[in-house]
Amino acid sequence: MTISMYTASAPVFLRMLGNLDQLLAKAEENAKQRGFDPNVLVNQRLAPDMRPLSSQIQLASDSAKGAMARLSGGSPPSMPDTETTMADLRARIAKTIDYVKSVPASAIEGSEEKDIVLKTPSGDFPFKGLAFLTGFALPNFLFHVTTAYAILRHNGVPLGKMDFLGRG
Repeated sequence: MTISMYTASAPVFLRMLGNLDQLLAKAEENAKQRGFDPNVLVNQRLAPDMRPLSSQIQLASDSAKGAMARLSGGSPPSMPDTETTMADLRARIAKTIDYVKSVPASAIEGSEEKDIVLKTPSGDFPFKGLAFLTGFALPNFLFHVTTAYAILRHNGVPLGKMDFLGRG
């Protein structure tokens, strides 16, 4: 049995972005129940040298839309990193979901051997499509979703494994 590039990408991004939105919704509700402004969580981090929750959401978004764009040959929508509230972060997730949904399966299929060059300040990283998706894009995306979960959990939001995984 084989799995398609589209099936290995878009549904994973969509599910986890939806779960990430629900994590933020639960965090907002929990903050209200505990009597503090949920926007305080936006700047929380696990360690002083780590990026805050806002960056984790922004980087998860960038990873998902960047992967879809690179695999499809399209251009991701520009989303400046200007979010300062939970509402802003949830709106960014919604825009990312809309973009991922807008990329047709036909644009992703057959991209296993596509040449992809990831340009970073540390240099260029060449990949073939499948190696990019499975060895970089998905792990990077999931790292930032996991870190967002951990920041919220560390700040007392009562989340569990099924909140991260979702219910399908």
